[in-house]
Amino acid sequence: MRALLVVNPAATTTSARTRDVLIHALASEMKLDAVTTEYRGHGRDLARRAAEAGDVDLVVALGGDGTVNEVVNGLLHAGPDPDRLPRLAVVPGGSTNVFARALGLPNDAVEATGVILDALREERSRTVGLGLAAGTPGTEDEAVPARWFTFCAGLGFDAGVIGRVEQQRERGKRSTHALYLRQVVRQLLVDPHRRHGTITLERPGHDPVRELVLSIVCNTSPWTYLGNKPVYASPEASFDKGLDVLGLSRLSGPAVARYGTQLLTSSPERGPRGRHAVSLHDLIDFTLHSKVPLPFQMDGDHLGLRTSVTFTGVRRALGVIV
Repeated sequence: MRALLVVNPAATTTSARTRDVLIHALASEMKLDAVTTEYRGHGRDLARRAAEAGDVDLVVALGGDGTVNEVVNGLLHAGPDPDRLPRLAVVPGGSTNVFARALGLPNDAVEATGVILDALREERSRTVGLGLAAGTPGTEDEAVPARWFTFCAGLGFDAGVIGRVEQQRERGKRSTHALYLRQVVRQLLVDPHRRHGTITLERPGHDPVRELVLSIVCNTSPWTYLGNKPVYASPEASFDKGLDVLGLSRLSGPAVARYGTQLLTSSPERGPRGRHAVSLHDLIDFTLHSKVPLPFQMDGDHLGLRTSVTFTGVRRALGVIV
């Protein structure tokens, strides 16, 4: 078996020594080319070349969810074809590692590598569905290229929080749960649309859902983790189905307290609910429009402002080693 290992040297939870140990462990079982990423988007470029080469059987992403997203977009540059494309394996090295943990992998890089090696020996894999987001034709965002996401996307409030966190990390702050909570509070203080939303969700054959403040699109469940605690925005979301959406139409002080508490106490059986909450399950095609440009994120990566994004849930998009 020939494999490509894409290594993010800035992965927050692995040291250079740990990465060397993992590389040697993988190389003992396969013909391995290990490449360290050098710029944003390098993982995508490496995975794309591996997919186009036709002689790579496996691409391993060692890093956080951002690294995984780049690798997935490189593998699927020409579209999904799980029977032809290299399979994906993920060694978690980020602060949260939602995709890897949603697959059932340990949140420790060494333990996860052991699971992956066992899965390869036993020929264990699965095919997962993914989300695809693109600028909506006929709008000012139509030129925005399509991009795949593995576990979530968001337009509005939550994406604004992620943008604030990224700004703080660029200033040298560590990615901690306390940092996220502080940015949630700051976003609440400055968000002009938190009481009267500007987002409309449109889908074929249904009435529009209007005046949403935020819209969280989930491709799996949990939505995220606080340490070892899973948080469920859309408990029914699954890699085997379409996309789920949680929308909130108000984020006043009491609403924030209510829905924040519901998220913190959420479970696989129960997510946020209430008269300002909208939950939609197993969607294949829908569009989010906003009256004003709003922050947009995919897999925890802030992508700037958008006014209209079209989403597609694609089942059986990529083979993954588990």
